[in-house]
Amino acid sequence: MKFQGTDAYVATDDLKVAVNAAVTLERPLLVKGEPGTGKTELAKQVASALGLEIIEWNIKSTTKAQQGLYEYDAVSRLRDSQLGEERVHDVKNYIKKGKLWQAFEAGKKVVLLIDEVDKADIEFPNDLLQELDKMEFHVYETGETIRAAQRPIVIITSNNEKELPDAFLRRCFFHYIRFPEPEVMKQIVEVHHPDIKQKLLTTALTQFYEIRETSGLKKKPSTSEVLDWLKLLLAEDMTPEDLKRDGANALPKLHGALLKNEQDVHLFERLAFMARNQQRR
Repeated sequence: MKFQGTDAYVATDDLKVAVNAAVTLERPLLVKGEPGTGKTELAKQVASALGLEIIEWNIKSTTKAQQGLYEYDAVSRLRDSQLGEERVHDVKNYIKKGKLWQAFEAGKKVVLLIDEVDKADIEFPNDLLQELDKMEFHVYETGETIRAAQRPIVIITSNNEKELPDAFLRRCFFHYIRFPEPEVMKQIVEVHHPDIKQKLLTTALTQFYEIRETSGLKKKPSTSEVLDWLKLLLAEDMTPEDLKRDGANALPKLHGALLKNEQDVHLFERLAFMARNQQRR
């Protein structure tokens, strides 16, 4: 069972090695990187390439580890007992299975995506240590132990917004997705926009990397954003000449696809203002 990338996802050699190492070791793969570099999509493409079902657990700031195992609805059971409902006699009617439970009882190997683990509080990863290590957990309300029939391929993503506990990191195989070099980015773009003209692509990517390297930029545009930008350029039938910027207008064409806050827009406006002043001297 080897991951070699897919037609829809350009995987670098080191990323393929990381995925296959995690599968061989049967350890969770922790993937970090800038937002928009394809971390979530990686899990989907691994599932697609290996012909496996994917179970997605999207983490929010309010998510608790227990929700990944199961939730017991004691309030509904109390209400049903007051109403004399028959179902109240079986506690299993009030247990909602979480994503880990679903993955453990699938009966076959699946891909379990735990997406954006760093959104939850700092205790969240620690609360899943034993369950991810032993691939089992106990249901106190029923007295049963849920064990994975087959260990799922666990892929955990993080945007690096907060540090993860050492004990959690020790149990994972780690990979950082570096921002693609221009040549790799060209391959990624050609997957999504196979008919794009090379001259337009070269001009657009040159401008894109110049924008990313602009000093003082608060949020650098990501892979997903350059794909959106190129989609707009193609829809507007723009040419390489249309993309040219001068001192009077430092903002890129259709900049709303690339610059996502007012500070960065103002930065390019200030650069244009300074360039105009230089020209007048």
